[in-house]
Amino acid sequence: MENLKDIHIGFFIRQSTIEYKIDSSRICNFFKCTDADVEQMFRSASLDTRILLKWSKLLDYDFFRLYSHHLILYSPTKTGNSRSTRDKPCTKLPQFRKNIYTREIIEHIIEVISSNQMTKEQVINEYRIPRTTLHKWLQKYRI
Repeated sequence: MENLKDIHIGFFIRQSTIEYKIDSSRICNFFKCTDADVEQMFRSASLDTRILLKWSKLLDYDFFRLYSHHLILYSPTKTGNSRSTRDKPCTKLPQFRKNIYTREIIEHIIEVISSNQMTKEQVINEYRIPRTTLHKWLQKYRI
């Protein structure tokens, strides 16, 4: 897993097109654009969501998940003076649980610890993963 602290979406898209050997003419036909437009998308750190959705469909990869992983790893946790559940307004938007860690995130955390890039304490502090959760992961997934 690449560093998800600073996501440069164009980089990830370019990597995916290289890995899957997608021809630039196919990309241009799909987007109805020029090679220069595609190259500009590759250089862009961010893209419009409609364009990102099209890339996700073309390359059969959920690029939005990069941002979801970023939120799981780096967004501040709600503590203390955050609104309680009774104070939250009713919303028609879908509700997602932030504390669901994907297999990729768990593997990334274990790799970071196994390769001595970070200590367990650093992982707990940096990613705000509960100590008990981390220990369960290490027992369950560590080789």
